[in-house]
Amino acid sequence: MDLTTNYLGLELKNPIVPSSSPLTRSLARLREMEEAGASAVVLYSLFEEEINMESHVLDKYLTEGTESFAEALSYFPEAPTYRAVDPSSYLWHIERAKRALGIPVIGSLNGVSTGGWISYAKSIENAGADGLELNIYYLPTSPDISSAEVEQIYLDILADVKRSVSIPVALKLSPYFSATANMVRRLDEAGADGLVLFNRFYQPDLDLENLDVTPNLQLSSSTELRLPLRWIAILYGRVEADLALTTGVHTSNDVLKGVAAGAAVTMMASELLQNGIGRISTILAEMTAWLTEHEYSALSELQGSLSQVNCGAPAAFERANYIRVVGSYEANLI
Repeated sequence: MDLTTNYLGLELKNPIVPSSSPLTRSLARLREMEEAGASAVVLYSLFEEEINMESHVLDKYLTEGTESFAEALSYFPEAPTYRAVDPSSYLWHIERAKRALGIPVIGSLNGVSTGGWISYAKSIENAGADGLELNIYYLPTSPDISSAEVEQIYLDILADVKRSVSIPVALKLSPYFSATANMVRRLDEAGADGLVLFNRFYQPDLDLENLDVTPNLQLSSSTELRLPLRWIAILYGRVEADLALTTGVHTSNDVLKGVAAGAAVTMMASELLQNGIGRISTILAEMTAWLTEHEYSALSELQGSLSQVNCGAPAAFERANYIRVVGSYEANLI
């Protein structure tokens, strides 16, 4: 079965790409991923806070508006103190991974502002990375920051990085834009080679006894696939950038659904953290069996087949489905 796909200008042997996670810090685990059948890997992120804690722009975005509810903030811990790090270890990891692996290696930068830290995009390219994923992990909490300002953060960072490197650049997006399709089009026009849908924000819990915030990392489940699946189906064929689906990819059906919606690749981390890297080979075997049973000769025949590109009014299509779902549930109450 021909499972090949194209992502960021790279021909990949299949659509399964382990996403940025602690697993990709280990060269041994990266080798294991390749042996299990991964077509490419996204390395763990190099964070803006680690590179440049002297950035006043970063401080502005992280602290603006906090003075307006100082009493409430007294119940929350201080932000951790980050130490500036020498990114040479990250670059060395890229170099070692490129020597050890025969599949593409994609670096990852995580930040929220423009600034000198973006120069490390060029260093990542020079270390041998085949591509770069920009993970703009930013949840605006200040009422003084408008949606237009938030959107501009993404566009400015993308523009700065694109000016710095010649390797393909993918942008990992938040699902919380008020006009997602418009934002995606603007990023596409600004030169994004790939768009990764969606970033998964972690939700802390509250400790009532100690009046403290408790970090609470919960791994994803297949039910979370639906949000990125819907948007990829809407966007497929409407942008030039390749689409990657992340969040909720756990099974062969999840991968096949992502491709049918229009994704070039599907990225997974939680499944590998929970059930082991060997799951990749199992999922690939199950995909091959399904495609063979349904008389496909290549995965490319499935890509985009369930997208909305041929629907004249996708907004009306979405409302029609909404009305049908609500109506079907009400029918069960009779």
